[in-house]
Amino acid sequence: PPFTPATWDFRIWGEVEEEKSWTWDEFQYLPRTQILMDIHCVTTWSKADTLWEGVSLKAMLDAELIKLKPNVTHVMQHAEYGYTTNLPLDVVLQESFLLATHFDGKPLTPEHGYPLRGVVGHIPAKAGELESPYFWKGAKWLRSLEFMNADRLGYWERGAYHNRADVWKEERFR
Repeated sequence: PPFTPATWDFRIWGEVEEEKSWTWDEFQYLPRTQILMDIHCVTTWSKADTLWEGVSLKAMLDAELIKLKPNVTHVMQHAEYGYTTNLPLDVVLQESFLLATHFDGKPLTPEHGYPLRGVVGHIPAKAGELESPYFWKGAKWLRSLEFMNADRLGYWERGAYHNRADVWKEERFR
C-alpha cells in the first residue's frame, strides 16, 4: 500500500485508559530495541538469527505511554486493507513481539510490511519461557492495536488457520 509519512498514524485503542496515536515522525522517537530471533512460517520454512528493530509494546507500557484497563486479555493487530490478526496479551508483552520498522539493519521493504509490521518469533535462549507463534501472527502494514477483554478471531483465524499457532505444537490449521 502507498505510504505517505505526513498522513500516516499508528493508533492504540480499545480497552485502554486513553486512546493514543502517533504520527510517523512521533513514532520514530518511541523507545527502540533490537531483537535477534528465529521466525517460522506456517508454510513450513524457517529463518534463524533474523535481526529486527522497532518498538517493544512492553517498553511502551513500562514507560507509561500506554495504560491498559485491567480486563485486557487479547490484542488485535489492524493493518491496511482490513487485515487483522489476534494474539493473547501475554504473547504481545513478550520480548519476542515487536512493532518493527527495520529488518537486518535496513528499513522494511513494502512487500515485508513497510513502514510498520508486528513481528513475533522464537528466541532460542528463551526456549520454554516464551510462546513462539507462527510468523503470520505479526501483521504487515500495521496501523493500530486494539486491546480487547475477550478473544476475537482475525482474518486467517476466521478461515482455517489455528488461533494459537504454536510453532512447537505445529498448530497450523484447526
